[in-house]
Amino acid sequence: MKIGLDIMGGDFAPANCMDGAIMALDSLPADVIMVLIGDSEKAKQHLKEKGVSEDQFEFVHAPDVIEMGEHPTKALAQKPQSSIAVGYKLLKENEIQCFASAGNTGAMLVGAMFSVKAVPGVIRPCITSIVPKLNGGFGIILDVGTNADCKPDVLYQFAILGSTFAKEVYKMNNPKVGLLNIGEEPEKGNLVAQAAHALMKDTKDFNFVGNVEGQEVFEDKADVIVCEGFTGNVFLKTAEAFYSMIKKRNRSDEYFDQFNYELYGGTPILGINSNVMIAHGKSTPLAFKNMMVLSKDIVEADLNGKIKTVFQ
Repeated sequence: MKIGLDIMGGDFAPANCMDGAIMALDSLPADVIMVLIGDSEKAKQHLKEKGVSEDQFEFVHAPDVIEMGEHPTKALAQKPQSSIAVGYKLLKENEIQCFASAGNTGAMLVGAMFSVKAVPGVIRPCITSIVPKLNGGFGIILDVGTNADCKPDVLYQFAILGSTFAKEVYKMNNPKVGLLNIGEEPEKGNLVAQAAHALMKDTKDFNFVGNVEGQEVFEDKADVIVCEGFTGNVFLKTAEAFYSMIKKRNRSDEYFDQFNYELYGGTPILGINSNVMIAHGKSTPLAFKNMMVLSKDIVEADLNGKIKTVFQ
């Protein structure tokens, strides 16, 4: 198995990317090879300074970088030798089985859609986030930013994608799927939420448990929480802000420590024809290390293949 890592992606590249890759060496089996995509000379110099043999990695030189503020579509077209463009070329040609980056999120999403493309039948791919539960477990919420506006059939598909992800990667047995809403009754919420509930209520495609209110998100009512990307992104950033504020006040809590994004590393783009991981631009070495481990788990679980089967 080969996992491609964009070493030029993120606010602190390539240092944090490289340090994360070094950390991941101890957590990945010997048959998993990390392919470092970006400025090979900088990568090799960093390894030399850290006293790490470059023989433990493969290198693909990509001299250009798509900066965070660049227009995704234009940048991919104008910079074919960027680390993101080269990474997608390797992925499309099956030279790597997963491509991971903390670079320009828009370029990663556009690259996925134009390179490996969406799984046939999937209306809109999406991304997820972990939701720590008070009982010690966790769930996932999706979408958290890819699709600000969604129709009911898109939310229905998010439920299928999230349920498949939970079962195949996190080994949840018959995960409970809930629709994020402002009340538990079927008639609550806006017209999209009401229509989505009507689609989901009698489904055999997943284990639907009904509407989930905001105060129930961190409880055990649902394992997979479905919402449009606008609400999901606001939820995610609010949760991250609470974690940040607790740390700034020099408080420590075992439960709230689970909101640290570094523990999870990144999120796969669900619903595309290959394995792509995206991460925070501010990702630390620990976040990169955990993204590499999750990338390995997703490839091993054949998540992409399982999603294709569901949508056939």
